[in-house]
Amino acid sequence: MNPSDSTDSHAERDTERVKMALAAGAIIGTWFWDVAHDQVTIDDALASAFGLEPTAARGDLRLDALVAEVHPDDRAGLQAAIADALRNGGRYAHQYRTRGSDGQYRWIEAIGWVDLDADGKAVNFPGVLIDIHDRRRIQAERDQAQTLLRSFVEAAPGVVYAKDRQGRILIGNRGTTDLIGVPPEQYVGRTDAELLSDPAQAAAVMRTDERVMSSGQTEQLEEEVSFPDGRRAYWLSTKAPLRDAEGNIVGLVGTSLDITDRKAAEARHLEVEERYRLAARATNDAIWDWRISDGQVIWNEALATLFGHALSETSAQWWLDHIHPDDRERVEHGIHAVIYSDQTTWSEEYRFLRADGSHAAVLDRGAVLRGAGGEPLRMIGAMLDLSGRKAAEAALADREQRLQELNEHLESRVLEEVAERSRVEDALRQSQKMEAVGQLTGGIAHDFNNMLTTIMGPLDLLDTRLGDSDPRTKRYIDMALDGARRAAQLTQRLLAFSRRQPLQPVPVDANRLVAGMSDLLAHSLGRSVRLETALAEGLWWIHADANQLENVILNLAVNARDAMPGGGRLAVETGNCEVSPASAADHPGVPAGQYVTVVVSDTGTGMPPEVIAKAFEPFFTTKQVGQGTGLGLSQVYGFVKQSSGHVKICSTVGQGTTVRVYLPRHTGPIDVPGAAGAGAGPGGGAKDRELILIVEDEPAVRQLSIDVLTELGYPVLAADGAAAALKLIDAHPDIALLFTDVVMPEVNGRELADEALRRRPALKVLFTSGYSRNALEHDGVLAPGVQLIGKPYALDALATRVRAMLGEPG
Repeated sequence: MNPSDSTDSHAERDTERVKMALAAGAIIGTWFWDVAHDQVTIDDALASAFGLEPTAARGDLRLDALVAEVHPDDRAGLQAAIADALRNGGRYAHQYRTRGSDGQYRWIEAIGWVDLDADGKAVNFPGVLIDIHDRRRIQAERDQAQTLLRSFVEAAPGVVYAKDRQGRILIGNRGTTDLIGVPPEQYVGRTDAELLSDPAQAAAVMRTDERVMSSGQTEQLEEEVSFPDGRRAYWLSTKAPLRDAEGNIVGLVGTSLDITDRKAAEARHLEVEERYRLAARATNDAIWDWRISDGQVIWNEALATLFGHALSETSAQWWLDHIHPDDRERVEHGIHAVIYSDQTTWSEEYRFLRADGSHAAVLDRGAVLRGAGGEPLRMIGAMLDLSGRKAAEAALADREQRLQELNEHLESRVLEEVAERSRVEDALRQSQKMEAVGQLTGGIAHDFNNMLTTIMGPLDLLDTRLGDSDPRTKRYIDMALDGARRAAQLTQRLLAFSRRQPLQPVPVDANRLVAGMSDLLAHSLGRSVRLETALAEGLWWIHADANQLENVILNLAVNARDAMPGGGRLAVETGNCEVSPASAADHPGVPAGQYVTVVVSDTGTGMPPEVIAKAFEPFFTTKQVGQGTGLGLSQVYGFVKQSSGHVKICSTVGQGTTVRVYLPRHTGPIDVPGAAGAGAGPGGGAKDRELILIVEDEPAVRQLSIDVLTELGYPVLAADGAAAALKLIDAHPDIALLFTDVVMPEVNGRELADEALRRRPALKVLFTSGYSRNALEHDGVLAPGVQLIGKPYALDALATRVRAMLGEPG
């Protein structure tokens, strides 16, 4: 499109506009400006529009005279537009305000054309004026209305929106943006099904919208919504049909307010009301609830059973009218003095009229419930019938004492409940913190085990190949292996804390275990600490890992020794413990059940409460740098929890510490298996026919496995994942053993094994992982009973396990 085409199109549009203006009677005048002589000729209508005398239309008129009648705010723009038209020629259009003969300014639009001569100078400038005042006013009103609408929508609390008939969002406020989680330009024009991450929630919202648009009825309902950040909230939504000018339903408008806090408050209120109702039914007193704003009083059933009035609701005046006339003024004055002051409780003795006409002596007491500003809202109380006790003042005095004790007991119980709730909340927070740290340490231990596998395996291979040919090199290898094994022990401690260490629980006699440790404990404690053991007769059996339990007792003993630098006494005791509801207070935090307890106590320096609170956290220690890892007590905690037990610390600074371990009683058969044989050694079997497929996603570990099994004389194939492994299984029917890592991307080892066994039912599978069996079974990755060797594994351990598996019948 060239410039002339653009000019022609503008001219055509101007012609159309002029025609429309003529048809509508909107043209208010014409002009012709002889630019060269600066003479302007106008008609009478244009003169009137500019507030000029009619004679000006027939005389000589200069452009300045017309510009002078333009609104001062519009003159600069008009002059600039005229200058631009004279410079460029062609089409001219501009809007501005002129002052008419009535002295008022009106909006007009000037449309004209500038003719240029051969030198590009303006010669003639004809044109017309169109009255656009009403159009501008309507546009301004529309813009103002739209601005007000946008301001109103944005200022409205909660969520405000409009949708079309197909459920597409037309407009939404800031609350809508927060709920959906994307800016308006990304959700306007889209439906809830396209925007909300919860399909069920989106479907429910759209069903409600369709019902409102179909019925034409406004609805108010409560909706549960999900935010993008995972929060859930309750909204009170009002939805109404959106209609056009003819009344046709073209969509829906809605507002939603967050009532999550209100719902929670209502739930708490209902709970309180239910407790109040149960308490009111459980007491013999006439319980009353007085709403002060309107005088309504709610009574429990005791109003009928005690005084014969079969009523559940009365007015406060009814209550006053039933007070003995001699007592009425005193009671009314006393209760109002409490209500309209800063006091809270009220009590009085007076005579109350029964339904049979007699009067009962009552003790009435109540408490005022106030609003945030201290204003009285309700008063709740209880009327106690004293008639039977008035006959004997001594009995009555004894009963005021019982009431006082009851009140004190109730207050004590409330304080106990508050303290217990605080303790449980603290325990929950500590448990959550320990669980989070446990997950972290378990992941770290898994990664360490992978790395240690690639360290210990090559060292084992080097040690095997070198033999005794180079003593110095062998000594270096032994030093490196010793360091790697100690690192592996450290990961075992981390796994113990995270409750992911591999345990081998068997029936255990804790008395025999403690007795067998006496020499070890005495050697570890030194001469300055006196060891005492107290083993209970008839001790129950437990089901636990005996080696790990020995480590627990040894860790506790060493910690106790370090807390007694000047010497002292260490006691190790065993006992049976049955925790019942009656004895629960003596064992806080321990569920009801039968337990065997192992108690380690010392006479050392003790621990303050803030140290006890962190004692089981990994890497927390009060010892100097280099004197402890901070993992001893965390390993104790992890083992006990993994064994379904509990551990408690009781300590007083300067007096010593007692650690009590609870392990569940074993009620099954006492069948202690002997040590299983190591199985066939690595040298047996026809290895040339025992092809092994190695599947490992870590390249270094995979290469190590290849080298180890090759060194042992087995033919091997290797794959970095399930897809490649299945192809090898299909291509090599002579594969005898699948040796696969458990945790791999995309398809894990268990899923690979399931598919491999479906294709080859006789195939044998040996799993390996840096995680323990317990963690893998707990997470559902492995089923109980499958063959697993943990990382890092020694060369002889792997050889023994592989030989044993290949020697088993299919």
